[in-house]
Amino acid sequence: MRKSSSATDACAAAIDPDEVAAWLRLDAVPGLGRRTARLLLDKFGLPQQVLAAGEAQLGRWLPAPVASAVRARPDTALSARIEHTVAWLREPGHHLLTLADPAYPHGLLDLSDPPLLLYARGTLERLRTPALAVVGARSATVQGGHDAGMFASAFSGAGITVVSGLALGIDAAAHAGGLSGPGGTIAVVGTGLDRCYPACHRALAQRIAAQGLLLSELPLGTPARGPHFPQRNRLIAALARGVLVVEAALRSGSLITARLAAELGREVFAVPGSIHAPLAAGCHRLIQQGAKLVECPQDVFDELGLSEGLAGVGKPGATVSARPSERADALGTALAYDPVDPDTLCVRTGLPPEAVTAALLELEFAGAVERMPGNLYRRLARHLV
Repeated sequence: MRKSSSATDACAAAIDPDEVAAWLRLDAVPGLGRRTARLLLDKFGLPQQVLAAGEAQLGRWLPAPVASAVRARPDTALSARIEHTVAWLREPGHHLLTLADPAYPHGLLDLSDPPLLLYARGTLERLRTPALAVVGARSATVQGGHDAGMFASAFSGAGITVVSGLALGIDAAAHAGGLSGPGGTIAVVGTGLDRCYPACHRALAQRIAAQGLLLSELPLGTPARGPHFPQRNRLIAALARGVLVVEAALRSGSLITARLAAELGREVFAVPGSIHAPLAAGCHRLIQQGAKLVECPQDVFDELGLSEGLAGVGKPGATVSARPSERADALGTALAYDPVDPDTLCVRTGLPPEAVTAALLELEFAGAVERMPGNLYRRLARHLV
């Protein structure tokens, strides 16, 4: 259900208004949570089949009022939303990703409640590259903004996509740094994609749409509301292999993102500051709880086991195309094109789990392996050399 806007997306499926309508109707059913909606998709197939099911069939899984709501025809407001969405999707670079779409980001499937739909604007290629999140305070200091931009620029220069939330302060600096290199940036927003919040970031959002990707799970027309931003933070955490917090107060949305990342098994990094600085308190709390203290981008790469492949980080145009380390090279004969889990690789190679994990991260950042749902990995068509 993606609208092709480049050679990269040339194989994108044409827009089917009936399919769009079915997904939007299922996503809007009152009282139907994401987990239950996913269950129905597992049982019945695509949304069209769910909506066409009889009340007796639906009643096996749903309370009677919700089953009736699934079968109900869309009201005037929902019909207008469907019409608006179909028109929006006809614009270049606009996409609607569903759970059934091959382009749906695998990292989100680690969530207990992955969105049924993702609205995207920009290049979908950003969803296929390794990513790190950079988040922090809206009321960032000058030094904090500089640090966020420096880390993000180094990540992007290494071919790693920078994920953040388009907020003021650290987020804005992170996106600017991401746009400076080949890794680019993804902005996960807390509004519909036909709106921009904060309004002062309209120009930044346009740059991201042109060179990176804007992403939202919220329907078009949705305004900025407080509960949307913690909801958005779980997507930031799930999309990235690790989260870096640059500045944060003790009561901060960035700490929510870090907690969610840790729960998903992602790495958490924090930049320390003065013990007298309120915006350092949140980072210090994270470090006390086990986050990795980092002072420069190389600290992040070292923690992820990428030191050998990133000697050129910081140089213009540097990428992670260097030959993998001996540790990663040892996985070459163990990996196949069929998905395999890390435990099996430990048995095949004789390497300890921490070495296999670090080698897999290195190979993923180098574009030699792909991480799949269920913590499985498969070798890509390129040689591991």
